[in-house]
Amino acid sequence: TALAGGVGAARLLRGLVRAVPPAEVTAVVNTGDDLVLHGLHVSPDLDTVTYTLAGMDNKETGWGLAGETWRVMEELEALGGEHWFRLGDRDLATHLYRTARLHHGATLSEVTAELARARGARVRVLPMSDDPVRTRLTLAQGTDRWAAGTEVAFQDYFVRLAHAVPVAAVRFDGAGSARPGPGVIEAIAAADAIVACPSNPIVSLGPLLAVPGVREALAARRSRVVAVSPIVAGAALKGPADRLLVELGHESSAPGVARLHAPWAGTLVIDERDAALAGRVEAEGMRAVVAPTVMRTPLDAAALAGAALRSVLDAAR
Repeated sequence: TALAGGVGAARLLRGLVRAVPPAEVTAVVNTGDDLVLHGLHVSPDLDTVTYTLAGMDNKETGWGLAGETWRVMEELEALGGEHWFRLGDRDLATHLYRTARLHHGATLSEVTAELARARGARVRVLPMSDDPVRTRLTLAQGTDRWAAGTEVAFQDYFVRLAHAVPVAAVRFDGAGSARPGPGVIEAIAAADAIVACPSNPIVSLGPLLAVPGVREALAARRSRVVAVSPIVAGAALKGPADRLLVELGHESSAPGVARLHAPWAGTLVIDERDAALAGRVEAEGMRAVVAPTVMRTPLDAAALAGAALRSVLDAAR
């Protein structure tokens, strides 16, 4: 079972299915980034994971579909409509399908399974919850659109503001009353290994852990949980994880990640460039495994997935 959110998670999942038969893999995916745009329910992380596992992902952008066209967005812009969040023509079909099915009473889990099957992703893809949980961030400084102290939706921060504005707080709206998606707790309980992908600890894994019952289920299997650090040599390879950690009072380092993950994960895979920090990681209560964690190619991803899985087997002996 993999805990997934964003591009780094999708890349590791691509390697994981080289190390393990895809039918034996379950991806539990963050839905805190979901939004309604143009009347459509958009699930960015679910779609990134599904497109990547189906071999349809746009490797140039890191999101969306390969071979994309943009006629609808071009027409929308010409009409003066909202176009800051780019939805390609092929990608729009996914959102149209999802929205129609939800409107007719299907759950997000049911629609996700239908889309994964239709796209050819052989991994079981599960939303973390069928209930709405939305990541909200409080801005630490003002912009030309919002004053300091304003709480904004995740995509406003991440896309509209290009995650360039400091953040004072993060919360997960709706998490307190949300229920884990069907199969989520069971997948954690039954897994031989649980891999927390190299996802942003605050806004990718944070929403998953905020759903009641998920953190507890992981803690109960702690010796079988291995996390891959998204921080290498003090920096995030992609996205704002390093800045968010510092802005919210954490340390942007492998030990800083260990401090957050230690209550529910027994092992942390850190990059070779952080080998000297292994002792500090272990002082936080996690077993440290040193391996190359930068996934430039699918083979790199497969090697990292193999190292993560072996660490769980070694810990279980």
